[in-house]
Amino acid sequence: MRHIPAKCLHVSTPTWWLESRFHFSFAEYYNPANQEFGVLRVLNDDLVKPQAGFGTHGHRDMEIFTYIVDGKLTHRDSIGTSETLGRGSVQYMSAGTGIRHSEMNNGDDLLRFLQIWIKPDRYGLKPNYGSRVFKKDDRHNKLQHVLTDFKRYESEKDAGEGVIPIHQDCNIYVSEADAGVVQDFVLAKKRQAYMVCIEGKLSLSEKVQLDFRDAVEITAGAVEDLPLKLKADENVGAHYIIIEMALA
Repeated sequence: MRHIPAKCLHVSTPTWWLESRFHFSFAEYYNPANQEFGVLRVLNDDLVKPQAGFGTHGHRDMEIFTYIVDGKLTHRDSIGTSETLGRGSVQYMSAGTGIRHSEMNNGDDLLRFLQIWIKPDRYGLKPNYGSRVFKKDDRHNKLQHVLTDFKRYESEKDAGEGVIPIHQDCNIYVSEADAGVVQDFVLAKKRQAYMVCIEGKLSLSEKVQLDFRDAVEITAGAVEDLPLKLKADENVGAHYIIIEMALA
């Protein structure tokens, strides 16, 4: 396990309305020693002020997943989608051969979201967009499975409900745990995971203490699974995300 304190993240303030924390090399933050973790290429923790946001811009050949923490995110794209999502909801795009979109905070409150880029298992995919509106009960004191590999399904068509399928051997789990709640998670052999404490605090198998915005890289061995105990702080609880994937 490698602990990554929040103070080590690069803080980007390129304009008056945006404050971002980059977990990996991105935009003006160039660090060849911190380009990615397995298929996880980008994890940005973004704060967007009211009545502002990311204007229309393009992406290609990337699986993009956005998890809304606070406020309302309004999305519009070049394939005809337009919607506004709130806390606990997710949006995703297979950028594929090319897609353009905007991400705006049209409300009066601060918007916070995590944007995660995962490298696809192949290039040239047909662009696709989808979303899920999850309730707190879906992740309250349990690990909610929100994203997985298309190969677990019979077709590449998204059913529009349940776990979100993307084009990569990757799984994402989220949880919002009350104070002192302990949850078990098994990282299978030859797998790795990146975990972020979104809110609150938690301990990881009594070996790593994660504070607000801290992260940790976890790698299982080649022979045995790695059981983990995730304990939310006794006073403030914990809201966290786990991105699990094949060992690079």
